Amino acid sequence: MKQVLIINGHPDKESFNYALSEAYIKGANKTDATLTQINISELEFNPNLAFGYRKRMELEPNLIDAIDKIKKADHVVWVFPMWWYGYPALMKGFIDRIFLPGITYLPIEGKPLPEKLLKGKSARLIITADTPKWYDFLIMKRPAINQFKKGTLQFCGISPVKVTYIAAIKNSSSGFRDKWLKKVSVLGEALK
Repeated sequence: MKQVLIINGHPDKESFNYALSEAYIKGANKTDATLTQINISELEFNPNLAFGYRKRMELEPNLIDAIDKIKKADHVVWVFPMWWYGYPALMKGFIDRIFLPGITYLPIEGKPLPEKLLKGKSARLIITADTPKWYDFLIMKRPAINQFKKGTLQFCGISPVKVTYIAAIKNSSSGFRDKWLKKVSVLGEALK
């Protein structure tokens, strides 16, 4: 049975991102997959990696639980908004605090790349933005996607990482949003 984890990185529970998470879960509930969910905004943790990698901070219980859920998952779905061509500060802090040496990757002395500790998992990024897809791709070169997909998830062994980019959200119609909620529900049903 497939273990699916849905992680929402939006700090506002009334956001369209929460509706997208629920749409994915609605679709996935039609399968025999085991679903778990993390809403980063509900966790209690210090998002600041206070000592960098020089000294390990003690992990709060919510972070220990999140690491356990990520390690158990076969497929991880990340739902988040792109703000200033990155992701929300709280989500960045969450990543900084749990994607650590010895947890998600293991540095190998004398080698430029680490051992990837999250191999065998796949992921889906569901990103909302106000920037048109063509502008993000052609002009900005997809910074949020490259940073997270390549620089974090694939660096730690998660592959494939598929991307669903939903834009423009600002001033979007209810018809536009309903269409995307249906598409994301279908992704959930297909466990993609």
